[in-house]
Amino acid sequence: MNQYIRLLWVLLTARFRPACPVLGPCYTSFRVGLTDLDMLRHVNNGVYLSMGDVGRMDLLLRSGLWARLKRTMPFAVVAAETIQFSRPLNLWQAFRLETCVLGWDDRFFYLQQRFLRGEQAVATAVVALRFLRRSGGTVGPEEVLTTAGQQLASPVLPPWVANWSTAMRGLRQQ
Repeated sequence: MNQYIRLLWVLLTARFRPACPVLGPCYTSFRVGLTDLDMLRHVNNGVYLSMGDVGRMDLLLRSGLWARLKRTMPFAVVAAETIQFSRPLNLWQAFRLETCVLGWDDRFFYLQQRFLRGEQAVATAVVALRFLRRSGGTVGPEEVLTTAGQQLASPVLPPWVANWSTAMRGLRQQ
């Protein structure tokens, strides 16, 4: 329920906050609430992933990508994600979520999301995101960017992200 409130807040306030580049970074502010905690009284690992959903929507909205795509294009779905935790977030702590696009290949956008307390990353997630047509089928990143009026070449993916992508595709073929 808490993530729906956060999502609603992002939807209602996006136009009043500064725009961000299509590739990011986009910063979304949060505060740890009671429903974010696990039995050890720090943010539950699954909650980070749900907060990531809110941060990705914030990037889509504030970059203007959502407005350009919503009539003609599909919706974004997570194909895979991995996260590393460095430090805990505790009750009432304020933090920011930094979302930026690392690059893309023929099927997926790869995003990095860093959970920052001050300037220190407490967790870092990498997400493989793809777009689906409501009528069925996928839409490649190049088509998404063209529809959004962006003519960009993908930044070079970090080698470990490219390797992760290859491994992820191998899992799907098993």
